[in-house]
Amino acid sequence: MTGPGAHGGIGTPNGRLRIALCIDDFGLHAGINGAALELARLGRVTAIACMVGAPQWRAGCTALARLDASALDIGLHLDFTEAPLATASRQPLPALLLRAYTTGLNRKRVREEIEAQLGAFEAALGRAPDFVDGHQHVHQLPVIRNELLDALARRNSASPLWLRRTTRFQGRSLGPPQTLGQRLKPHLIEALGAAALNRLAQRQGLGQNAHLLGVHDFSADTARYRTLLCAWLAHAHDGDLLMCHASQPTGASDALMPARLAEYQVLSDAGFPEILSAAGVSMQVMSTILGLR
Repeated sequence: MTGPGAHGGIGTPNGRLRIALCIDDFGLHAGINGAALELARLGRVTAIACMVGAPQWRAGCTALARLDASALDIGLHLDFTEAPLATASRQPLPALLLRAYTTGLNRKRVREEIEAQLGAFEAALGRAPDFVDGHQHVHQLPVIRNELLDALARRNSASPLWLRRTTRFQGRSLGPPQTLGQRLKPHLIEALGAAALNRLAQRQGLGQNAHLLGVHDFSADTARYRTLLCAWLAHAHDGDLLMCHASQPTGASDALMPARLAEYQVLSDAGFPEILSAAGVSMQVMSTILGLR
């Protein structure tokens, strides 16, 4: 493993571990946009992952551009399952996985969709993304990962970016008791392409986070999510990335809304800095942790 904290080293002068916290799905609906903007202003998140084909992307990107860029990474949440730019690119996750690992994806269509999403991000914000990851982790799938790395190489941006690594923390089970499916979810996400993407990223000299934290089954209420958060932080390594899917209340149809509201309540609570302090964790921008700024 490359990158900071490969062995859990301490990375800051005050002896605290450095992690980044990324809120996913910006643009999907107004509740997520509001949560992302508010948590960024509070200094509770240090990265925002954006879906440029989603219904509320255009409504939110102006406010996003006004945030302090020195305190935040803003990246592309590459999407092939929810709201890609081309209708023909959209596939339910099970179908996408099946094609990726059996008959193969249409390489030309994948290439065009990736280029279109990168272009839409740059057109809206006037710059390249600070990082790229995937909605439902699709950025690491066969064909998609190769076309993504090729697109980034062709663009050869003057500003270096990083890619989300989905490698799980390898240790004892975290947090409260879980079902077998809940325990297997981090293993499944990693198995879908983390090792292959990591090799490609290393070959191309792209930075990555150390481990991915924040994986759960979206059944957590506020108390359970707080317990999970404390467990993730207690086991964090320097350079880890903690993802979240928070939202403010909204009338949007969203199957994950109860879990999103619970995450927002915990992350926006006045006691959140105390949770970080108790775990010996410092929240920082991943681009800074990786030495890209």
